[in-house]
Amino acid sequence: MKKLDLKKELRELYSAKREASIVLVPKQKIIAVEGQGDPNTSQEFQNAVEALFPVAFKIKFASKKQLDRDYVVMPLEGLWWTDDMENFSVKNKEGWNWKVFIVQPDFITKDLFEQAIEDVLKAKKPKAISKIKFDFLEEKKAAQILHVGPYSQEGPTIEKLHDYIANSGFTFDGVMQKHHEIYLSDMRKTAPAKFKTIIRQPVAV
Repeated sequence: MKKLDLKKELRELYSAKREASIVLVPKQKIIAVEGQGDPNTSQEFQNAVEALFPVAFKIKFASKKQLDRDYVVMPLEGLWWTDDMENFSVKNKEGWNWKVFIVQPDFITKDLFEQAIEDVLKAKKPKAISKIKFDFLEEKKAAQILHVGPYSQEGPTIEKLHDYIANSGFTFDGVMQKHHEIYLSDMRKTAPAKFKTIIRQPVAV
């Protein structure tokens, strides 16, 4: 059975460089949890992450068994914004809204997702499992850049990305076009200095 790896199929979207570039992002299926607060201290955020991965792997196993289609589970991703984007700051995360999610292959259905929820609940009950939604994300045109290092040091990379957007004639409001991060590294096994994060900002003309 051939194993699908969307990171390779969508290489342009998941292999950013340290110089910003424009990409076209197709509509994607996701499983997601929304919340608010500093991800470094918020128990709600930790609960969301701990609930998403067991469900993602149950969907994968169901796909392999029922559809005869196997794939690599995608990395965690997050959208970040505030109600008033003038107050959005990487130094003050208490007021951040967030949506963390894992992208799913196109052939994954809501029925498989709902079955996975039931299967996870039989084994354990992650605190945020009731908040997981089967959803879609459509960003279309976006600028992105690779950040290497701790999440707390993303500021200069974000500024570099925003300068590129402005110099390329694009705009974004931070609410409709939300700040997007893709966490390529396993933070449990990787030193913070080596974290690789794609920072993506959907744009408007």
